[in-house]
Amino acid sequence: MAHVLTPRGWLLLYLGSVVGITFIHAPLVLAALLLGALVFAGSRRWPLLKKTLLAVLVFNLSVSLGYALLALWQGRFSVDYLLLVNLRVLLLVYLGFWFVAAVDLLPALAGFPLLRLIMTLAIGQIKTFERVLRDFRMAFQSRNLVRPRLRDRARNSAAQAETLLDKSLAAAGETALAMRSRGAFDD
Repeated sequence: MAHVLTPRGWLLLYLGSVVGITFIHAPLVLAALLLGALVFAGSRRWPLLKKTLLAVLVFNLSVSLGYALLALWQGRFSVDYLLLVNLRVLLLVYLGFWFVAAVDLLPALAGFPLLRLIMTLAIGQIKTFERVLRDFRMAFQSRNLVRPRLRDRARNSAAQAETLLDKSLAAAGETALAMRSRGAFDD
């Protein structure tokens, strides 16, 4: 089946899956779908699962804790609902990472010039940010012969975040100008 579908076919299958999953309200079905996705992902399953768990950890933990506190206070706590929400998010994020790892998005967006332009700009920004983070990591490692203290690591992380935010704002301005010049906005 992997060789039968075109990138556009995979995109449509992914989008249909995302919509379909939002209509499923049974945690057991979502768990089965997640298990099926793990099986079909093949050798990519564990790296994708690790990436997914790291990506959703903070978000799901804060949302789940907020829900639990509020629901307990109101006397309407439901383990089933908490399980449903967390399984759904886990499945959707896993499928998203799997899709991006397996499908070349530019051919999938053939026929949609504006979406291809946006995707090309996004890929360029991702590569820029990857380079900046790699440079920060290598510079920090080269300046520390022993494991740095938590305080030093926190300062370095703050400097990285500040640099990425500054670059993001500058890149957003340039991207908006580039898109405006190509007729992406109706001003």
